This record gives sequence, C-alpha cells and structure tokens, in this order.
Amino acid sequence: MICYLYAKVREMSIRDRNFEREFVFATSKSSGPGGQHVNKVNTRVELRFFLLESEFLSDEEKEILRNKLAGKINRDGSFLIVSQSARSQIRNKEICKDKFYKLIEGALKQQKKRKATLPHQAAVETRLKEKKIRADKKIRRKNIGES
Repeated sequence: MICYLYAKVREMSIRDRNFEREFVFATSKSSGPGGQHVNKVNTRVELRFFLLESEFLSDEEKEILRNKLAGKINRDGSFLIVSQSARSQIRNKEICKDKFYKLIEGALKQQKKRKATLPHQAAVETRLKEKKIRADKKIRRKNIGES
C-alpha cells in the first residue's frame, strides 16, 4: 500500500502535492514598503520547511534535494524562505509559497544529458588552414632574424 502511495506521489507534480500542512510560518516586522504602517504590523513572513520529515516527498526526492540544496538547508534539516517585499502578510505568505514551489521544482527537474558533438568538416579545415598560416608566419620571422 505504501509503495502505491509513493508511486502516486511521484506521478503528481510538486504543486499538486499539499505541502501546506508541513509549512511552519513565522511573522515579524518588515523593513519593506509601507511607510509608518511597517512599524506597527508584522508583514515579514518566514516559511520553514523540514525536508527530512516531509510525507509528500519520496526518499529519492529527499536525497536529491539534500544534495542540490545543501547550502540552503540548516543543521536541523529545514530550509527557510523569507519574503518582505509586499505590504501585506497574506501576499508575503503567497510569495513564500511560490518561492518554495519554484525552488523544489527547479531542484527536482532532471538535467538533459549533453550530447557529445564533433566539429563539422568545414570548421576543422578552417582551423587547420589558420594553424598553417600562423606556423608559416612564425617560420618567416625566424628566417629573417637568422640572416
């Protein structure tokens, strides 16, 4: 049954999974826009996500995220996303969630394998021709200096 659930979770896109209940939000006073209103209201939002305790990520995904986001993960296995750009707490909360999903999607996106290519024949010929010209130039300089 658990394998079936993990298979279902892997098929779902990151935005379809309900990470909302795993988010821990904290608010504080912001230094962003809002004039004197900033001094009175807690509009800065911090989203904390505990990666290793997540139910919606498979072990493989957790390992990938741990490796790719190693610089963002704290000692306690969580990472912090902060937003204070908007004037309202609700908008900053939405911005934090959006940043979270973009971060996770970007880290889990598989890199395309690079195809090894060879230079085309004309490029090889051009390179060899230019190499020959440089070599001839150096030989001519050498002969002038010896006389």
